[in-house]
Amino acid sequence: METNRPAYDMRYIWLTTLVSAMGGLLFGYDWVVIGGAKPFYEKFFNLTTPSQIGWAMSSALAGCLLGSLVSGVLSDRFGRKKLLILAGLLFTVTGVLTALAPSFAFFIANRLLGGVAIGLASNLSPMYIAEISPPEVRGKFVSVNQLTIVIGILAAQVVNWLIARPVPAGATAADILNSWNGQYGWRWMFGAEAVPALLFFLLMFAVPESPRWLARNGRSGQAEKILARVGGDGFAAKAMAEIRETLAAADVQKVRFRALLEPGLGKVLVIGVVLAAYQQWCGINVIFNYAEEIFSAAGYGVSDILFNIVITGAVNLIFTLVAIRLVDRLGRKPLMTIGSAGLAVMFGLIGASYAVHSRGPHLLILVLFSMALYALSLAPVTWVLLSEIFPNRIRGAAMSVSTVSLWSACFVLTYTFPLLNKGLGPAGTFWIYAGISVLGFLFIRTRLTETKGKTLEQIEHELVGKRET
Repeated sequence: METNRPAYDMRYIWLTTLVSAMGGLLFGYDWVVIGGAKPFYEKFFNLTTPSQIGWAMSSALAGCLLGSLVSGVLSDRFGRKKLLILAGLLFTVTGVLTALAPSFAFFIANRLLGGVAIGLASNLSPMYIAEISPPEVRGKFVSVNQLTIVIGILAAQVVNWLIARPVPAGATAADILNSWNGQYGWRWMFGAEAVPALLFFLLMFAVPESPRWLARNGRSGQAEKILARVGGDGFAAKAMAEIRETLAAADVQKVRFRALLEPGLGKVLVIGVVLAAYQQWCGINVIFNYAEEIFSAAGYGVSDILFNIVITGAVNLIFTLVAIRLVDRLGRKPLMTIGSAGLAVMFGLIGASYAVHSRGPHLLILVLFSMALYALSLAPVTWVLLSEIFPNRIRGAAMSVSTVSLWSACFVLTYTFPLLNKGLGPAGTFWIYAGISVLGFLFIRTRLTETKGKTLEQIEHELVGKRET
């Protein structure tokens, strides 16, 4: 039966969402900028072994683990807003210091600290947006965070391409080291992040705190005022009633990871942890971080590789926009199943191309198809689901565990690619990713529940059941 939809203040929701989603933009930039700088800082720091190269690429992800782990405890205690402000400060400082790095140790230290900021933003930005968005359009607004991640990725790729000066064919390692790229260009790539980071830091002071966090911490009056701003007094009253019902148990103000083991929560926690790990282990992110190896094996030079990276970023952006249109129409589960099946096929074909030593534009086309499928499904929809499926009372802790799973998987993926690529070759490596995508497809088909159009409290009742009060 059709019900009267509240008159939402879409301008207010959009402005709040866009500011908080800037955390996603910085997450995307900081995460990917290293891929374009890689051919140059490696020469500057004389990195030659697979373990050195893997540690340089994955060190920020170790910081992500720490940021994700502490974000749940700290955001449930101090609020989503304050932790996002801290993330903005860390992005600003580490962007500048990484650019000024005089040694590899100093470089790694700031990549680790920047990773903490990524861990905070990746956890808190989608959670905050989900907690302030109306249920009918929550998928679209949480997907905006993924859109800003993609914009950040594309911005890093474009900035890298514009900053890097052409590398002559046949240039030696010494030529690259002594060039402008090897001495200064890679520094500007990292330093450019400080401008949007400072803007994010300042703008976060203007957005409200999460109404669900406020209600959970005994500040119902403030929470109801924010919800009324979102959808009017009627919407606020209904939302507050549902929030109070799910927070009826005692000691909800305490952050207890042990509570995640309560009856009924295990199933939903497994879904979150597996989806988070699968989003990374499907393998698409090696294209962002190891484009040099992937495209050079296909016969491309350094300058062509940087341009190819920009093309993949553009495809990523276009299909993220498509996903935003579809996530609240088609639903979460259909997009995830289509993406998983498609990635299994694409990675199988990429592996086959490497196996028969087939080089040329067709490999770039397969990579672009893979990127489109990922942007349409796993990239945005995983974050939507993680922001939706956990109960109010433990959302911070559960999101923290899930994002730790995600960044642990990303660290393993990023660190092991040079080793797998050396030991199995690109063909064997991409066939492993294809097999993981098959397993992900089966998990999604059998374990994932559709969540579109439901309030966070309705989802809690369906996945966990009502609690005894």
